[in-house]
Amino acid sequence: MATTHYFPLDKVHYTWDTGNEPVLTVANGDTVVYETREVFDNQVAPDADVSAITGANWERVYPLAGPVAVEGAEPGDTLAVEILDIHVRGWGWTAILPGFGLLADDFTEPYLRCFDLSLGDRMYFRDDIVLPLEPFFGTMGVCPAGASAQSIMPPGIFGGNLDTRQLIAGTTLYLPVHEKGAMFSCGDAHGCQGDGEICVTGLESPMYAALRFSVEKRSIPSPQFRTAPGSLTRRVDHGAWYATTGVGPDLYENAQNAARGMLDHLTANYGLSREDAYLLLSLAVDLKISEIVDAGVYVVSAFLPEAIFTS
Repeated sequence: MATTHYFPLDKVHYTWDTGNEPVLTVANGDTVVYETREVFDNQVAPDADVSAITGANWERVYPLAGPVAVEGAEPGDTLAVEILDIHVRGWGWTAILPGFGLLADDFTEPYLRCFDLSLGDRMYFRDDIVLPLEPFFGTMGVCPAGASAQSIMPPGIFGGNLDTRQLIAGTTLYLPVHEKGAMFSCGDAHGCQGDGEICVTGLESPMYAALRFSVEKRSIPSPQFRTAPGSLTRRVDHGAWYATTGVGPDLYENAQNAARGMLDHLTANYGLSREDAYLLLSLAVDLKISEIVDAGVYVVSAFLPEAIFTS
């Protein structure tokens, strides 16, 4: 019979490493319940100011709960991670981190905002800007093959820091196993985020979650996932969308230009400072490749859900 396990609060690691001993070993089909820390490992508090960012110990960033070993998982298998439940634990934060983000050259000063997330399934960015919460783990992965003190920030074919907002409750994530037992870890949870995580932070939040693990004897080249039925943007689909574009031969530059166009739109039409507009891009705007086949000139669009504006 499948068993439910409770991951201990005091066990985290900060790098991918084959030397990380499993904290739990679970059977195929078992569930693990987690309470995870925010991505700066409790260095940011609900009443923090920007000094929490500028004075942070970066060796404590990305505390991951794990590893969890799954019995029977061997290299070449696939680990299925079913997200049974995930929700925020009261508060969250978003920041501009100098040197990071899609528009790092445009935003060189640190900026931090903390938010009350105790109002159920929504968060007030401003009195007239309400964002639906769609919690997910920014980082879920198995230990990379042969990893030795490997940074958590870049993702890989093992998963890791995917920052994929569709990995919400009801979705199943499939990860290729590289080490015996799979050695799964998770953390870096977000209360919400737009596709692209434009300013490099989502709504960074401590989180509660329940994940169920199973081993499939098949191989995949990189992470895959199946979402729950329904629209991927169901909480905002009752309103219109406004889009800006970047057009040219470089997809990254196009994404930057689409984001800059949306920044101009938000500051001109909604009275937001450029810093707050940049945060809102990361929390609510979806970057999409609209065209990639026309003679080396590509189109990236930034989509803003107008349903978040209440007046």
